[in-house]
Amino acid sequence: MMDLIDKTRPYYTVNDFYRDKFGTKVFKVPLNGGFTCPNRDGTLSSEGCLFCSETGSGEFAGKVTDSLALQYQRTKAMMNAKWPAAKTIVYFQAFTNTYAPVTRLKELFETALKLDLDIVGLAIATRPDCLPDDVVAYLADLNRRTFLTVEIGLQTIHEQIASIINRQHDLGTFAAAVAKLRKHGIHTVAHIIDGLPGETREMMLDTIRYLNKTDIQGVKIHMLYILKNTRMADYFHNFPFPILSRDEYVDIVARQIELLRPDIVLHRLTGDAPSSELLEPLWTQKKFVVTNEIDKLLRKQKSFQGAKYQNDQRQ
Repeated sequence: MMDLIDKTRPYYTVNDFYRDKFGTKVFKVPLNGGFTCPNRDGTLSSEGCLFCSETGSGEFAGKVTDSLALQYQRTKAMMNAKWPAAKTIVYFQAFTNTYAPVTRLKELFETALKLDLDIVGLAIATRPDCLPDDVVAYLADLNRRTFLTVEIGLQTIHEQIASIINRQHDLGTFAAAVAKLRKHGIHTVAHIIDGLPGETREMMLDTIRYLNKTDIQGVKIHMLYILKNTRMADYFHNFPFPILSRDEYVDIVARQIELLRPDIVLHRLTGDAPSSELLEPLWTQKKFVVTNEIDKLLRKQKSFQGAKYQNDQRQ
């Protein structure tokens, strides 16, 4: 299992994965395609998930009033200052990026892929209940022409917690979405959130145990953060719940990594938010401190991704 883990990190990072696949540094360029969400437009609910921001959790995506080309050029120029020879993946991040007719998806995705010769792939964030057959068929076609990643919002496997955050889909919907995507060999990433209201440490570990049994290729772990002007901010004010400290979060993520199947790529270990919008926890502003503490803890304990995977296979 250690052959999948590089010498600098005790887990399989997305940077390692991209270098293995493309032979060079690759970074994502987030784009805003002007999507909405069935959990916000009244189809399922008009309130959205508790944690979702006014920008559809796409704080670092471009402005919807700007063209895709302008959004791409601005971010790429900034990132190229650090990595001038890097390749890019265009990343549709804000809201639900398969929630539109296929004609609209084609217009956006095909345009994005033609923005630059340095583009080596396309990443799409979406909900598992927004993958109808015609959309999946188009994604399968894209996957034959470029490296496609579909990121599915799961957040938690526990239905009682999903109800609190108003997720509006069940675990079976997530499982069905993974199966539909994997039928076409599409690289599938699950997005989960640690620290949700009412969720215990063991429940967070159980989410990893469940994902180990699914045919996903990547996982993105975020700490819950509470932003201004969100329903989560109102919920926290009316029903205060414990916010994980940095040390608690570091320990939980380290335990999740130890349990995680060793071939699964870790696309992210924590999230960050604009400081002007962040209410809690303030320690998430120092993202690299958090990831370094996770690394330090694993090294101190001489542990690594999958260290406890084989001995923790629960039926």
